[in-house]
Amino acid sequence: MLLLLALLFYDSLYALPLLVPLAIPYLKQERERAETNRARQMGLRFKDAILSIAASQRAGYSVENAVAEAVKDMALLYGAESDICGELGIILRGLRHNRTMEEMLDGFAARSGHPDIREFAEVFRIARRGDGNLSAVIADTAAVIADRTECERQIQVMTAGKRLEAKLMQAVPLFIICYIGFTNPGFFDPLYHNVFGIVLMSAALGVYLAAYFMMERMVSIRL
Repeated sequence: MLLLLALLFYDSLYALPLLVPLAIPYLKQERERAETNRARQMGLRFKDAILSIAASQRAGYSVENAVAEAVKDMALLYGAESDICGELGIILRGLRHNRTMEEMLDGFAARSGHPDIREFAEVFRIARRGDGNLSAVIADTAAVIADRTECERQIQVMTAGKRLEAKLMQAVPLFIICYIGFTNPGFFDPLYHNVFGIVLMSAALGVYLAAYFMMERMVSIRL
């Protein structure tokens, strides 16, 4: 990407080292996007795990046995090597070594960074301390998480078209420059290799990058 920008806006490979700092916000944005997608996927799988635990609790299982059943269910849904199975396995091993469920859920919430998991850990701790009906608490929390997850899924579906439009709009300026450069050789020569052209193309690049990151923020809807 940096090579393309150096060639289109400056027609010089010498500009490439100067554009390297631009990769920092891009890589940061991509890392945040990857973390968001990972957390979203974990939230979906956690919702299924909680529904499994709630069903086992209603059937009279203890918390430890309910988690063990959830591990089996998640292995069927997502595979034994999935992240949710790994996390539930950590919880189950902790319970079998006399660690409290609250402590294990706190660890899970910290590793996942997902708000639903943090909220569930808090609700579970309060219910356990207050001698509440854990089965009902888990079932109610599972229903709330399921509703929120479904709402987020619907938002993602409804905004899919806008995200595609944003990607196309981000590519259009670069395509236009490439098209004009190929069909009219020398058209951009007055803008290359001189102070005025460098300043003007740098300003154009700044506007393009500002619009790029603004569109990325606009289509990144989070609940």
